[in-house]
Amino acid sequence: MGEAFPGSKSKDQTDAVAESVAASEAKPANQTDSQGMISSQGESGLRRRSESIHSTSSQPKFPHLQNEQPPPKKGSLDPNLNWTIPASAPVHKRARESPLSSKAIFQQSHAGLSNLCIVILVAVKGRLIIENLKKYGLLSQASFWFSSMSAKDWPLLICGLSLPIFPILALVAEKLMASALISEGMVRLLHLVNCTVAILYPAYVIESVKSTPVPGFALIFLAITGWMKLVSYAHTNADIRQLALSGGEKPDIPADAQVVDYPDNITVANIGYFMVAPTLCYQLSYPRSPCVRKGWVLGQIGKLVVFLGLAAFIIEQYITPTIKNSEHPLKGNFLSSIERMLKLSIPTLYVWLCMFYVFFHLWFNILAELLRFGDREFYKDWWNAKTVEDYWRMWNMPVHRWLVRHIYFPCLRLGIPKHTTLIVVFTISGIFHEVVIGIPCHFFRCWAFLAIMLQVPLVLLTNWLQRKYQSSTMGNMIFWFFFCIVGQPMSILLYYHELVVKQQQALQVQ
Repeated sequence: MGEAFPGSKSKDQTDAVAESVAASEAKPANQTDSQGMISSQGESGLRRRSESIHSTSSQPKFPHLQNEQPPPKKGSLDPNLNWTIPASAPVHKRARESPLSSKAIFQQSHAGLSNLCIVILVAVKGRLIIENLKKYGLLSQASFWFSSMSAKDWPLLICGLSLPIFPILALVAEKLMASALISEGMVRLLHLVNCTVAILYPAYVIESVKSTPVPGFALIFLAITGWMKLVSYAHTNADIRQLALSGGEKPDIPADAQVVDYPDNITVANIGYFMVAPTLCYQLSYPRSPCVRKGWVLGQIGKLVVFLGLAAFIIEQYITPTIKNSEHPLKGNFLSSIERMLKLSIPTLYVWLCMFYVFFHLWFNILAELLRFGDREFYKDWWNAKTVEDYWRMWNMPVHRWLVRHIYFPCLRLGIPKHTTLIVVFTISGIFHEVVIGIPCHFFRCWAFLAIMLQVPLVLLTNWLQRKYQSSTMGNMIFWFFFCIVGQPMSILLYYHELVVKQQQALQVQ
């Protein structure tokens, strides 16, 4: 090491100096050498020099290279491995389970198998895409969404633009109540009439115009959303007045929200913000975010366009040809109906997931960002639902909170048993689903309503299985089976064939 770095002393030179110092120290104190007497000061100087030399030799100039070993030569044995293990040493030292055994399968990572499933999925779906394109060609056409029949649906646009009149009427009723010009019973009657007309008016327009399903669905969906907001607005203000009269505590003020008291909330700006905010539950003020991220909003809009296009492509390319080549599931061949349902299950699931991502994640977050709406928990991890009840509690948080706040808890306060209240909640949800589908299709068959009501026994079943076996896998698989394989494909086939029959009857009448 010393020869490698100039300026450092070699080991021979260090040992020679040390020996000369040791020899000089061994002489008597009164003895002199050929140059004369060595004083005690000289001895101490030599001693200090010797110690300095020894310390210098023990501490290299580059300490980080002291323990560095040269890499093993190519083909040589690794010196870090123990190559002295004899053949008699045991290799089976304890009891161990196989990785795929029932005791060990959930205690390890399955990332490699997940990657394999993705590769298989890409390969299978790639083959199906090529097969579909060879069989049908590219079916994407603007006329699928905007046909000549859509031109006569302009009254639906006028109806949609006139819907803001109902929040204004609700505000007027609350203004009169806050000014003590009408009684509590009168303001409730005004809200009841206002909410009733708010849902009957668009339904009448859709039915009288005989609109196509897509614009009719958009209008009735917008109307039901507004109706739920009006109900929450009336109910919340009535509850605040009741708390003020009874001397109860005021509602908590959310974090990062403005302090607003009743009746200061009865303003156009307050109800206007609520009507466009991504929530169905009214409150005096909402948590607010600090600023609007314009670049982030543009990115979300780009994603929204991409996923809407993907959903439209799947509908035109896969779902439409499948249902056109199918029979009525309750009137045709049983095995043929099962085959059509299985073939529809995957594309309908893809469309549903795309629309969930577009609506609940992208659109709601875009609205929240533009309005600086702080609470953005629009959904939870419903895909991990252990029971059917968990799914309904987590997948649509705005509707879930509205039902809990304005239906479930009021029923419990009235003394209605919990299980009966659960049936009431699902009944109202079933009516909403039937109205959203039945009015645009211009017929009611109650299939959407029955599908929602069948969730009640599934809730009880999966809750029982969860309590008995403490297994999240069983309930989650039951949820996915009924959601993906049975529910959506069956509903699409039923409503499609009834719609075709309805259109054929209308053509025969004409």
